Amino acid sequence: MSYEKVVRGTVVTPEASIPGGWIAIDGETIREIGEGKPPAALEVHDFGQSWIVPGGIDAQTHAGSYWGLAGLEPTSRAAVCGGITTMVEMPFDNPIPLSTMELFHAKVKAIENLSYCDVALYGTCAPHQDTDEMYRLAEAGVCAFKISVCESHPVRFPRIPADQQLAMLQACAELGLPLGIHNEDQEIVRYNTQRMRETGKEGLAVHSACRPEAAELAATALFLELAAVTGAQAHIVHISTPRGFELLDGYRKGGHKTTGEICVHYLLFDPESDGEKLGALIKVNPPIRPGVREALWDQIRNDRVQCISSDHSTMSRENKLGGSIFDAGPGVPGIESLMPAFFTGVEAHEMDAPAAVARFMSEKPAKLFGLWPKKGAIAVGADADLAVLQPGRFIYDSSKAHDDVNWSPFDGMTFTAKVASTFVRGRQVWNGADVIGQKDLGQFVPRQQSPS
Repeated sequence: MSYEKVVRGTVVTPEASIPGGWIAIDGETIREIGEGKPPAALEVHDFGQSWIVPGGIDAQTHAGSYWGLAGLEPTSRAAVCGGITTMVEMPFDNPIPLSTMELFHAKVKAIENLSYCDVALYGTCAPHQDTDEMYRLAEAGVCAFKISVCESHPVRFPRIPADQQLAMLQACAELGLPLGIHNEDQEIVRYNTQRMRETGKEGLAVHSACRPEAAELAATALFLELAAVTGAQAHIVHISTPRGFELLDGYRKGGHKTTGEICVHYLLFDPESDGEKLGALIKVNPPIRPGVREALWDQIRNDRVQCISSDHSTMSRENKLGGSIFDAGPGVPGIESLMPAFFTGVEAHEMDAPAAVARFMSEKPAKLFGLWPKKGAIAVGADADLAVLQPGRFIYDSSKAHDDVNWSPFDGMTFTAKVASTFVRGRQVWNGADVIGQKDLGQFVPRQQSPS
């Protein structure tokens, strides 16, 4: 039997890694997986001993946070260069978050016109908006909903109070969709920010003091209890402290549906060792906390983490460094460096790096967002979304990134693998040197499980 395409290398499936393995592809779909002599094919891509992992699913991207929907083009271009074949896009677009069907249709159209990779979508609600539109958005295929309980902008990133949290959780329980939360208590943050401004101090430590661990844990605990009452799935979108995972674990053991996500910068940076050099370049919310990095890696080892994400921001370097630590925008670009950065960290902690990438960056997010089994694994019948990881030592140069931001806190770091090729639904879109895909290849990927 002959196929359209065969890709060869060390194939990482959910069951095992297959040295000398091959993947046979027809159209957009994986048709056969094997080892040894491959079947005939019109096109053969042989990557030797490099690992072939399922295309990454970045569980948290903000392509539209500064540039509006036009940000989908450079963000998705950087995504495929980093082995990411599906972005899970947050709803907090500039100027209006994705909270209506009109905004949903506009974003889907932008994906079809601008994206190099596939995109799944979060939805949200505006303050005081009722939940009726949530049912229509769910029927249209959004994969989850997301809110914040700490305002950073009154329209684009507003605070959702506890009564509305409860109503949204009740709706999500009926729909069978997760509700994600940016988990920082607003009153604690605002009080401490004012207190720190009055000291006249500067620096990254000041930012951490403005948003203490108590603010994160208080918001998390309230949200988990509201979710437990309703039976909804609570998803904590970026946990910066081991105690956050302990809270989730306790609720999970009590029979409640809880999941937690961690961004790769929490795993690789520590303000005590990196703060002086990087300063506001690693200002994120919640903050990167001192002295907890190894304990966070333990959460990976213990399989308490649902997925690893970039929380990619399209913020300019000037926005980060244009004033005091209070004025610097929170967030970092990271979609292109996410997979090699996580791989490097896992390998340094003596775990199976290719398997961890496949599990935490593909399989587990695909299951969380209802994209499994079409996405998330190298398996017969799945989309042929593939990333090729070449081992070695590679210095990351953000000036050559493809995100149109061209700065990164990861700049100059040595990674132990690089993305040598990426395939989106069977089509090679990155060859390790050039983007060879088209910006209209990407599709909106609806959640597979039908809302109840």
